[in-house]
Amino acid sequence: MASISPASDGAAAIALRGVRKHYGALHAVDGVDLDIAQGEIFGLIGHNGAGKSTLFKMMLGLVTPTAGSIQVGATPVGGRHFRAVRRQLGYLPENVVLYDNLDGLETLRFFARLKGAPLHECPAMLERVGLAHAGKRPVREYSKGMRQRLGFAQALLGKPRVLFLDEPTNGLDPQAIRDFYAQLQELRAGGVTVIITSHILAELQERVDRLAILAAGRVQAVGSVQALRERTALPLVAEIDVDEADRSAAAQALDAALGVQAETRPAGLRLSLPRERKMALLAALAPLGARVQDVRLQEPSLEDMFFGIAQ
Repeated sequence: MASISPASDGAAAIALRGVRKHYGALHAVDGVDLDIAQGEIFGLIGHNGAGKSTLFKMMLGLVTPTAGSIQVGATPVGGRHFRAVRRQLGYLPENVVLYDNLDGLETLRFFARLKGAPLHECPAMLERVGLAHAGKRPVREYSKGMRQRLGFAQALLGKPRVLFLDEPTNGLDPQAIRDFYAQLQELRAGGVTVIITSHILAELQERVDRLAILAAGRVQAVGSVQALRERTALPLVAEIDVDEADRSAAAQALDAALGVQAETRPAGLRLSLPRERKMALLAALAPLGARVQDVRLQEPSLEDMFFGIAQ
C-alpha cells in the first residue's frame, strides 16, 4: 500500500511538473513547476482567479490536469496507488459546507467514517480546536468562526501527513488565529507538510517557511520571505525621531552621507533607501548622538513584495 513517508531532510512531499488546467480558452493553471518539501509550511498567494484553488484541487486529485504531472509522496496523483495516499491528506476548503442538523461530534464522526479514521479520535479533535463545549450543539447554532474550527478539525482526522488549507482563518477572531498557527507549528514539528492560502498576507509573513506567488495561472516567484525581499529590491523605510530644532542638521547630514533627501514628518524625518545601505544609514546617524531620539527601520512587507511581483 502506498503511503507518505515521514519527513526527511530535502525530501519532496509534493512535486509538480508542467502542470496545466485549461477550461476552453481560460488557462486557470498554465505551466506550474513546484517542489514542496516534507515538513514545511508553504504559502500559496495570488489574486482571485490566479489559480490557487484549481491547483489545490489538482494536488488533491479532485480535478484532472490538462497536462503535466503531480506527485504526492512520490505517488502520481490519479494513479492506481493514489487512493491510499489520499487517506493521508487533510483538506479545509475555502467555503466549509456542513450539515446544520448534525451536532459537532456527529459531524466529525460522519467525516471520520468517510476517511476511514478512528471514531474515537473525534472527541479529542473537538477539544483540540476549542469546541468540546459545543460538541452536542447543532451546527446551525455555530458562528462562522466555530464552523471554521470544525472544518479544521475534520481536516485533521486520521493524522494526515499533508494538509491543504484554503483561507483557513476566515471568520476566526485574533486569539483563534494565534491558536490556529500555534497548532500548525506543532504539526510541522511532527513532520506534517502544510500548504496554505490566505488573502491576509500579514498573517503569512512570519509563519511560512517558503511561499509561491501566483498570477495568471503561473508561479511568478517562490522562496522565503527574505529571499523575495532580496529579489524585489524594494527600499527600506527609515523613520527617525528628531526634535524640530535638530531636523535641518540631521537632514543635511543624511543627505551628505547617503545622497538621500529625507521627508519632514511631525515626529522627525522619513526616508527610503536601498536595503544594502542599512548600515551606512546607522553610521550616518551616529555623529548626531543624543539628538536622535529613536530610529525605526521597516523592511518591505509581504504585501509590498506581492504587488511588486504579481502586477
